[in-house]
Amino acid sequence: QVQLVESGGGLVQAGGSLRLSCAASGRTFSNYTMAWFRQAPGKEREFVAYISRSGGRSYYADSVKGRFTVSRANAKNTVSLQMNSLKPEDTAVYYCAADAGIGLRTTPDRYDYWGQGTQVTVSS
Repeated sequence: QVQLVESGGGLVQAGGSLRLSCAASGRTFSNYTMAWFRQAPGKEREFVAYISRSGGRSYYADSVKGRFTVSRANAKNTVSLQMNSLKPEDTAVYYCAADAGIGLRTTPDRYDYWGQGTQVTVSS
């Protein structure tokens, strides 16, 4: 079992920045592939960013590429999402997710563990 707790959400104006963090506990963090997803009201949960176990590989949704950066610190059991140039359409609840599998995965059903989510609201 892995427990995940997100933090760092809030209200920001368009063009601003936020940094989300996800703290993990329970099992060896470096054994888990990590990702960020988001879900806006009335919409399905969508993939945002992926980072491999070592942190050596990352992958982004086209909608956030060039604006968001995912990173992890295995020694601290944390994964972060730096979000720059935020847009109103980035408004959503953001979730971190973990999975013991290897390789790129971009759909929610591929992840076994989820945090409770943190709200990000971008005003225009």
